[in-house]
Amino acid sequence: MAYLARMRRYWLRAGWLHALLLALQVTVSAPAAAQGPVFVTDVNGSIGVATHRHMIQAIEAAQAKQAGALVVRLDTPGGLVSATRNIIQTILASPVPVILYVAPSGAHAASAGTFIVYAAHLAAMAPGTSIGAATPVEMGGMPGLPQTKNEQKDKQQDDAATMRRKAINDVVALLRGLAQLRGRNADWAEKAVRDAATLTADEALKEHVVEIVAPTVDDLLAQADGRKVSVNGQDRILATKNAALVTFTPSWRVQVLAVLSDPNVAFILLMIGVYGILLEFWTPGTFVPGTVGAISLILALTALTVLPVHYGALGLLLLGIILMVAEAMTPGTVVLGIGGVVAFIAGAVFLFEGPGADISYAISRPLIIGFAAITAALIFGLIAAVLNARARPATAGAEQLVGSIAQVVDWRGSEGSVRVQGEIWAARSNPPLNPGDSVRVVGRDRLTLIVEP
Repeated sequence: MAYLARMRRYWLRAGWLHALLLALQVTVSAPAAAQGPVFVTDVNGSIGVATHRHMIQAIEAAQAKQAGALVVRLDTPGGLVSATRNIIQTILASPVPVILYVAPSGAHAASAGTFIVYAAHLAAMAPGTSIGAATPVEMGGMPGLPQTKNEQKDKQQDDAATMRRKAINDVVALLRGLAQLRGRNADWAEKAVRDAATLTADEALKEHVVEIVAPTVDDLLAQADGRKVSVNGQDRILATKNAALVTFTPSWRVQVLAVLSDPNVAFILLMIGVYGILLEFWTPGTFVPGTVGAISLILALTALTVLPVHYGALGLLLLGIILMVAEAMTPGTVVLGIGGVVAFIAGAVFLFEGPGADISYAISRPLIIGFAAITAALIFGLIAAVLNARARPATAGAEQLVGSIAQVVDWRGSEGSVRVQGEIWAARSNPPLNPGDSVRVVGRDRLTLIVEP
């Protein structure tokens, strides 16, 4: 009996020791985050290069302050594929837990926004928001070999279908990989790409696409408190309840880049640059139009480097301007002017339809029509000025002045000046003359008129 009692005490102590070791292991593997501040930043509009730099600066600022988490309020229709991939890599490598919060009510995380939400350590949505429609935009066909028209058309369709399948399979694999990494619904992620499926906030919570539905940031942080997330392969317990909030705003350079990367702003800068340089050539010496035009053109080119530019459309846009300028230089050929306006509008409509975006970067139609009208008005106004100048009577030459009556303006000896047909000419006469005398032009010696009383 004593032996059994000793064995029972031994196993009891061993059980308590084993439980203690397990508790210590859990504590080591998932340490609770220190109660640091929580950074909050807003990402609105199209996803682009400026958004990626915004995310980098926000994560660096949160890390520098040892923040407990970074909350990103997201509202986006989508954006550039390359920028989205860079943002995903930045979030995955972040030393600070990133909480993607689709907010406020009425916001959506479409296309590229869906990928960014799936990459986050913790995903949340506000009531009245939506997520999904992550199907990439079709890039269009590729030219086939010059065979028959039907064969070439079929070849182009096959190439376009192949390219589209590749693009879809690529983004499906990316989104499923993110879903598996974060423990979210991978099947719905594939539907969001292949079928452009969308979900509301409550539906996304039920489908395990997001972890939290919260109306405010405070409620979000209260629900996130105590949750375990994986940060760079290490489990971490969030400590966000009642944390101090720090609003992060990106640097002025990022804000300027965000403004420049707007297609409408880029188009306006491009047109101001072209107008300024043309006006400088037409009215040389003022330097103001040329300076403003050069600065605007450089800013426009900077914006074009971060936008999905269709270079064929850009060439069409410039061709339209060249044709209208040619019409101004050789007025009367109306075909050049009309062709220039048509080419200008067509180029502006398709300017930002190049590959690399999962949404359409379209320029505002009223803006296109307005600039087309302004350009045509400037060009054809110049044509009217040229035609009006041609219609004016030409100033009489020296030979045409022979026989005209002139009036002496001043005279010394045998030389002086006379006024004839509203112009002052040097004159010479053998008889002496006096100011105010009327004389007749009888000849010319280079730029000197020969007159007599």
